This record gives sequence, C-alpha cells and structure tokens, in this order.
Amino acid sequence: MKLGIVSAILDQSNFEEMIDIIAENGLDCVEVACWPQGKAVRRYAGVSHIDTVNLTEEKANEILAYCKNKNVEISSLAYYPNPLDEDLEKRQVAIDHIYSLIDASKLLNVNMITTFIGRMQHKSISDNLKEVETVWKPIIQYAEKQKVRIGIENCPMLFTEDEWPGGQNIMTTPEIWRQVFDILDSDYIGLNYDPSHFIWQQMDYIKPLYDFKEKIFHVHYKDIKLFPEKLQKYGVMATPLNYMSPKLPGLGDVDWGKYVSALTDIGYNGFTCIEVEDKAFEKDYDDVKRSISLSTRYLRNFVI
Repeated sequence: MKLGIVSAILDQSNFEEMIDIIAENGLDCVEVACWPQGKAVRRYAGVSHIDTVNLTEEKANEILAYCKNKNVEISSLAYYPNPLDEDLEKRQVAIDHIYSLIDASKLLNVNMITTFIGRMQHKSISDNLKEVETVWKPIIQYAEKQKVRIGIENCPMLFTEDEWPGGQNIMTTPEIWRQVFDILDSDYIGLNYDPSHFIWQQMDYIKPLYDFKEKIFHVHYKDIKLFPEKLQKYGVMATPLNYMSPKLPGLGDVDWGKYVSALTDIGYNGFTCIEVEDKAFEKDYDDVKRSISLSTRYLRNFVI
C-alpha cells in the first residue's frame, strides 16, 4: 500500500507547494483536489490544485515531471459534488466537471477519479436509485471508453441543516452499494472507502472490506470521535455534527490496526490517503501542516 493525503486541506498552496509539503513528509502519493476554478461552496471543497477544464498535454507533462522529481504519485483526481442535485442547473455543472476529470485523469495517466454518486436529498432511496441509472450510466460508459475508474466515497454528506433530511450522497451503506453496483454493472465503478462514516452511523466498518474487496479502488484515512453523552442528548435523528467530530487518524474511534489488517487480508495494495478535517488543527496554516506530519507519523506504524 502507498500512503498519501487528500490535497484539499492544503488550500493555501498551489500545486507545486502542495507537492513539496507531501514530499517533505515522506508521503508516497496525493489525491488531488480538482474542483472548478473559483467555485468554493463549503469547507474542504472548492480547492483546485489542477485545472482539469484547461489541462493541456504540455501542462500534464509538466505536472507529471514535477511529481516524478519529488517522488510523489497522483492517486486520483478528486471532486465531491452532488451529481443528483434537485437543482438541475447545479446538477449539470457537477456532471460536466466530472467528465472533465475523466479526461484529465486519462491525460495524466492516473486513470482514476474519486467523487460522490450524489442524492436528491428530499426524495426516497428508490427514487434516487432510478435517477442513478439515468444520470450515471452515460458517465460510466464514458469512463469505460477512457479506461478511467471511478471510486465513490461512502460519505452521506449529511452533516448540517442545509443537507437535511437525506444528505447529498446515496452511497452510504453496503445494501445501497449492492443495488447501485447492480444498476451500474461495470468494472469501472467502485469505492473510495472511508471507515469514519460508519462510526457515527454505528455500523461495522471492517466487514464491508471483505464483502466488497473487488470494489475497493481507493482508501481514505479519516477518524471520527463519537460523543456518547451528546448522542444521548441529541439522538441519531439530529444532524451528526451535534454528536460527533472529525479527527486526525488515531485521535478518534477507528481501530486503525484492525482496519489496515483487514486491508492486508483482502490483498489491497493500492493508494491510501489521509483526509484531514480536524478543526482542532486549524489555528493557522502551520497548524494544518503539523496535522499532516502527525497523521503521517501515526499511520507509518501500519503502512510502510
């Protein structure tokens, strides 16, 4: 396995500076944030270290040369919007940009993008599954043609009141994964697996690794700290940030030894990326950089 980081946390650095920080920490790879230029809509989103829309072969070669010089690989191109947005104009923006990531990923010889399936947050699961077929079949067909795999993160995107009641990503549970993979029957769609989202849903985050081992395309390391006393106060129907908090790996409730052990059991030898969203390490940009060093040092106990 190769250890890296999701670049979105390095929002104050351009591409070269971001790669430098990753190399200085001895990391192997980076999941590069590629939102549309100047379109930040929420924390950790809107960062664009590669402009996929205007990427040329010449620029792609410059990017690859810089990465090679620093001994850093690009694990995937990342963009996490809502491609099933009920606002059809916003939906189309998301879909169009996903196509640009597919093209850029091929041009860079990365051959993987990481994203969300999306969700109509005021519609039922069954309604959403029908929409998945309509929206995503053409995208998957295009990805197959370009030989670019798509890893869907299992984040519910249900953290704040504006994402209530259903959240903005339907790929939240193993049962839904099975239905989506049946609808989109392709070797080019799989999972960007993040165990932290199972913690606050109070689900087993180990067993699905075995059940879906052929669909694990990419892996995240993000931790979640659940506050039982707050859960008793707010209940599971509240917005989750009322009773949990994202943390650096090792500072929350994920058992990383068991998690990495399961990855070795299933023979996973791909890219694994730290996703930093711990507000306790956002005092300033030096604090952000320190969070990367701490996370790297901790996870090197398991991934060398």
